[in-house]
Amino acid sequence: MARSHLTLAALATSAVDGLDLVETSSFGSALHNEFDSALLTARDGRHLIIRVPRNERAEVEQSADLVALRAISNGVRTRLPFAVSQYVGQVPVSGTRAIIYEFVYGTKVGLSRLDAGPNGLAASIGSGIAAVHNLPTSFVTDAGLPMLSSGEALRASVSVMDRAGATGLVPPQLLSRWERATEDSKLWQFQPTVINNALSADSFLSSDGIVTGLLGWQELRVGDPARDLAWLLGAPEAVADSAFDAYQSVRGSGDRHVRQRAKLYAELEIAKWLLHGTDTRSTEIVDDAVEMLSALVDSTLNDVMNPLNPQTMEVMAVDEVEALLDRTERAV
Repeated sequence: MARSHLTLAALATSAVDGLDLVETSSFGSALHNEFDSALLTARDGRHLIIRVPRNERAEVEQSADLVALRAISNGVRTRLPFAVSQYVGQVPVSGTRAIIYEFVYGTKVGLSRLDAGPNGLAASIGSGIAAVHNLPTSFVTDAGLPMLSSGEALRASVSVMDRAGATGLVPPQLLSRWERATEDSKLWQFQPTVINNALSADSFLSSDGIVTGLLGWQELRVGDPARDLAWLLGAPEAVADSAFDAYQSVRGSGDRHVRQRAKLYAELEIAKWLLHGTDTRSTEIVDDAVEMLSALVDSTLNDVMNPLNPQTMEVMAVDEVEALLDRTERAV
């Protein structure tokens, strides 16, 4: 049975010394949510959120999110162009715990709301993701959070590919496509960065076409930046282009194949869905995944302009062109 917002408000006042509430209301869907949540307004004007997990999975997620939020110091937060939830307090309740956070303002973003162009919401998201990737990795490693090298990222992708291939349900065209990508060393020459690792359109809050907040840090780690970009490829091409253009303008040209790896990760998500279906013995999920893989075959056959592995000579950055010209002049 869901806890009322009044019950949650009472828990919040017991968790936070001196908290004086003047208004409370339910927050989120009571039916389609893994948390009992309430929006709280304090007399000093602060707005807070209290959440109590309804099941073990939600409890694990909330605990991991809390570890990440505590690792993100005020100094790190000043480097981000959006707000990140701040931990306020907690209190035990019925074998779990209620967590109180500062409320982050904004409206949930959906793929259908993303607009293209240099001043659109997609560009704001691309710039925001780049800001996360530009953060120093030390605060993540100091907190004992995972750190994956480029080699480990490659091995994880190969493992998913091999396990999915072993089911006999992945079209051979896709397996060949993924194998070419995993065997191309150029694709995996990247510098690991801070990544959220759990991004989707629902992760972002916005106002007036600008990202105002980023929620859900439970998978925070150092790893392949392409993982945070894969979900964008589910948007219309113009929208994805705007996001990637904005991302590259902030990050620079150091990681030339980030979009190709992001595309590989997006395709491997279907393989993961297939594996989830086989692991849980769900015929419905397996059939859905097989149908998605079949559709992916059709789309990739027509995607000759965007292969997963580099097929042509790489375009050099301006500084590399200048260095090449300088070496050529000296040789002459």
